[in-house]
Amino acid sequence: MIKKVFIGLLILGLSTSCVSKKIYNDLEAQYANLKKENQTMAGENAALLASKKQLESEKAALQSNLDNVKSNLAKVQADYDAAKNKMKVMQDSYAALEKNSNEALEANMKKNRDLLAQLDAKAKALAAEEEKLNASAQRLKELEELIAAKEASMKKLKETLSKALNGFEGKGLTVEQKNGKVYVSMENKLLFNSGSWAVGTEGKRAVVEVGKVLGDNPDISVLIEGHTDNDPYAGSGPIADNWDLSTKRATAIVTILGENSKVNKQNLTAAGRSEYAPVASNSTSEGKSKNRRIEIILTPRLDEISKMLNQF
Repeated sequence: MIKKVFIGLLILGLSTSCVSKKIYNDLEAQYANLKKENQTMAGENAALLASKKQLESEKAALQSNLDNVKSNLAKVQADYDAAKNKMKVMQDSYAALEKNSNEALEANMKKNRDLLAQLDAKAKALAAEEEKLNASAQRLKELEELIAAKEASMKKLKETLSKALNGFEGKGLTVEQKNGKVYVSMENKLLFNSGSWAVGTEGKRAVVEVGKVLGDNPDISVLIEGHTDNDPYAGSGPIADNWDLSTKRATAIVTILGENSKVNKQNLTAAGRSEYAPVASNSTSEGKSKNRRIEIILTPRLDEISKMLNQF
């Protein structure tokens, strides 16, 4: 545009008068400067247009963000108003509850105090019961240990008797341990003649050996039982029947045991069982022979055990 104006002026000037070369050159220089300025302005204009476009884009983005903020603000304000109303309702409800709950609270506190007192009493009762149970458990342990010791003692006694009476094995003598007791069983063929209560020489030696063991074990209770078969007593003299015979035979054994000064006679008991505690059938000769016997039943003294049992 500037170039066209300048050329027009130049033609006009040339058409009206002769122009010197100097003026021409000045005009050329001015033209060049104007051209340069025009290019500069065109570049700045393009830059301004680009900046305008960028600013418009940023303005649109900011406007969008502003709209979002306004929308969120409105939502937050609505939530805040709802929360504020809810809080007011809660405050009103709490105020009403607080106003009306003093008596209920005091009643609950009293119930709680009563409950705590009951729980404390139960805790003390449980503690006392636990103490009793612990004491009982300790006594039970001691009782078990005592019974085990008695059992071991009877086992040792049985072994001692078996060893002492080993020479009479196969002669109608047996030693066994059962039910916490030791049983020494002697058939009548080892001890007595038929219908007699006098102990023979071989039988007396066996009873003396038993007495030696009892002398070394003074805390053992000894029950001597006499037994017969079911044949009626057919002898004469002071014996009335099998009851009488079985009792006299038991007493005869007690007499021999008592000859040992180390045997505690207070621990000896004699009993006649007649035919009423058989160990075999009386329908055979072999069975009758087994039933005609003396049983020496050795029992540990249970005083300590009875005393402990009474503590439970």
